[in-house]
Order: sequence, then C-alpha cells, then structure tokens
Amino acid sequence: MGILTPDPTGDLAWRVAWQSSIFRWKFILGVIGVITLLLTFPLFFQTIEKHTGPVLNDWVLNQLPPHDVSIAIFLLIWATAIILVIRARRSPAIFMLFIYGYLIVSLSRMLSINLVPLNPPVGLIPLIDPISNAFYGKSYITKDLFYSGHTSTLFLMFLCLRRPGDRLFGLIGSLIVGGLLLVQHVHYTIDVIGAFVFTYPLYWLGKKIALSGWNQVDTRPD
Repeated sequence: MGILTPDPTGDLAWRVAWQSSIFRWKFILGVIGVITLLLTFPLFFQTIEKHTGPVLNDWVLNQLPPHDVSIAIFLLIWATAIILVIRARRSPAIFMLFIYGYLIVSLSRMLSINLVPLNPPVGLIPLIDPISNAFYGKSYITKDLFYSGHTSTLFLMFLCLRRPGDRLFGLIGSLIVGGLLLVQHVHYTIDVIGAFVFTYPLYWLGKKIALSGWNQVDTRPD
C-alpha cells in the first residue's frame, strides 16, 4: 500500500484522535510551531555564523583524516525520515511525538549554540544536504555546533518509532551518522555525544506535552 493510497487502519486512528478537542488544539499549535521555527532558521543560523569561539583540541578528530561522507549521512537521515512519515500516517501518536519533540529539541539547540559558541573543527568539509541546507539561508553554516542537529534529529526519530525493526534501523543510523559527522569534521566529539545526552530527556518532555489529555502511547507495533 503506497503512502498516497487510502489506509483504513490509519484513517480510522486519525479520525478517532481528531474527535478530541485537545488533540485538535495540540495538532494545530504543533504544526504552527514547527512552521514558525523553520521560518526563523535562516535568520538564526546566519546570525550565529557571525559569533566566534574557541577551536577545540579534539583527540578523536585528530585521529581521523577528514573525508567527505555527505551522501551516506544524507541517505541515512532521509531514509529514516521516510519511514517516520509512513508510520505517522497510520499513527497520530507518532506524528505528535515527533512534532513536539522536534520543537523542544530545536529550541534547546538554539539556546545551547548561543551559550556555547565554537569555531568549526580544523579540516571541516562542508556537509552537502540539499534539504537541510535549504533552511540555513544563503551561505553554508559551520558554527551550529553544540549540539549536533543531524544526530539529534535522527536519534529523535528512533525514539518516536515503535516497530522493533524501525527502531533498530533508527538507532544504528543515528550512531553511524554521529560517527560520520566526525569523519567529515563537521562536529566535535562533544557535539555528537551531547546530541544523545540532551535529546533523550527532551523527547520525554515532548512526549508528555504531545500525548497528555487525549492518548496513551500504544506499545504495539504501528
């Protein structure tokens, strides 16, 4: 069954959820929040690019000659994103989990990037991701460092997914992408580690906001 074809199971789940006024309000506010956030990204990222900070002496990066692995990073992230979209089509809970998790994680990153300004690692190779880069503005961004947005977004997808196979793919993918970002010298080691450390509790905060009042997470595969 294709993503654009009718899905009685998924359609029923969404119809039941939509009957809740709390769900409707949270859905509308979440979508408006994400759209607003994405519209502010170009200005934010172009602004932080003017900040200056230290260049860290990163032992791990010092052991890794930089290589361009943009294609592998791009494929892993967006393959997981496609899986998430397909599952969210059947499950309003997954949709809401990701929307609110993404909002909170993104706001947290904007704060941490401002509080911990860093200059990019030595040997950085620009990451070619035509979808993500579209939200950065006209020039390539190198100072959105602490903590890693690519790693945190992929790890968040893993946390939102429910099927064991999906979750395994998402978890392995997030670990691989974290490592590949270091290979490309796009991030410091602390940026990648920080993505896992911060995203996990922020996901649980987003889960409480997203699901309270209308639904309980169904632990069965969606």
